[in-house]
Amino acid sequence: QLRLVESGGGAVQPGGSLLLSCAASEVLQDLYAIAWFRRAPGKEREGIACISSSGRSTNYADGVKGRFTISRDSAKKTVYLQMNSLNPEDTDVYYCAATVFVGDDYVHEWTTIAPDYWGRGTQVTVSS
Repeated sequence: QLRLVESGGGAVQPGGSLLLSCAASEVLQDLYAIAWFRRAPGKEREGIACISSSGRSTNYADGVKGRFTISRDSAKKTVYLQMNSLNPEDTDVYYCAATVFVGDDYVHEWTTIAPDYWGRGTQVTVSS
């Protein structure tokens, strides 16, 4: 059973940055695609970024393109989400999720695929 633990959330002022980490209990490379989601209470869950199992392909929601960057460190079994130019609308609980998916096509299908494993989330608050 894969376990995922998010960290790096916190409070930041508008325009600031945060680096979220998603640490996995086993090697992710070439088997698990990873996506970051966010959901505030009472809101729909939103997929914001994903990376394929190979690490070669990524995709982003329109609202975060150019501000957020997803990456993975295979040796550390960790996936990162670098978030820049944060604004109050980015306030949310952020989750990482893993899907068993070999191949880079994941990044074209990710919004229609239910992940297999979820972390418990980390809170991000953007406020002045």
